[in-house]
Amino acid sequence: MSTDDTASTAAPTETGAGPEPDGLDRRDRGDTLVARIRSQPMTVVALGYLVLLSLFAVAAPLVSPYDPYATDFRAILDPPSAAHWLGTDDLGRDMLSRLLYASRSSLLACLQAVGLGLFGGVLLGVTAGYFGGWVDRLVMTLIDAVLSVPGLLLAMSIVGVLGPGLRNAMFALAVIFVPIFARLSRIQALAVREETYLEAARSIGVSHLRSVLRHVLPNIAGPLVVQVFITMAVAIVAEGAMSYLGLSIQPPEASWGNLLQRAFSSVASAPWLIFIPGLTITLTVVAFQVLGDGLSQALSGGHPQKAGRR
Repeated sequence: MSTDDTASTAAPTETGAGPEPDGLDRRDRGDTLVARIRSQPMTVVALGYLVLLSLFAVAAPLVSPYDPYATDFRAILDPPSAAHWLGTDDLGRDMLSRLLYASRSSLLACLQAVGLGLFGGVLLGVTAGYFGGWVDRLVMTLIDAVLSVPGLLLAMSIVGVLGPGLRNAMFALAVIFVPIFARLSRIQALAVREETYLEAARSIGVSHLRSVLRHVLPNIAGPLVVQVFITMAVAIVAEGAMSYLGLSIQPPEASWGNLLQRAFSSVASAPWLIFIPGLTITLTVVAFQVLGDGLSQALSGGHPQKAGRR
């Protein structure tokens, strides 16, 4: 992925990194990026869906019509109705309320996993790409060792050692996400390291830490942001699978995965219970992928709709 839109080409001074290569200041560049995103209808729809989902998840305690943990044995497996818009589960709990709380739990869990993976991956990848040599070889050997084991199997093994639970499951997912961000940030850092402005910064005595913070990270941020959204889609599926297997969020706490797992026990009498969390997972995964692809096209100056018609 090109970093022309984000990389500076003028030599830095003591107070800055030089002018923008295309003559645009940061506000103009931001306006251009927003305009490109707005020209992509599917990206806008995906972003709108994720914003609404996040708002409902955050406001779950305020908008939930019922207590998600309250059982009502007089309303077991009730179909969708005016009283319960999405019906009730096998314990008479309101499915809409549980779905809202499950969205809160699942999205927060995936943000934790991706955030930890991003931090660890960028730390390793930028270190390897910036310094090169034996540091690069050592880091990439560690990354290759992690990649040699199938991701979900590695995550399940880690949870098996540490014990089931949300914190351990998200740590396990973070471990398998680290190589994704490490390899991407390493490639980008290798390219930035050869730029004239970074060589000029080193020649005037700018420290390695300052060079990384002021010159390397800003110029590799675009591809990393795109990768965050794409990895969130992977995290949603992985967290759902681990919750389904009982390795992540534990009952009575709700997540999309354990809602799906519990729905299978009542599939014959209440098939709608499977579609509710299943459709939510599917839409969220697709939305993250569409948003990631759209942002990638916007950063590179293209339009995914035009590319798709070729």
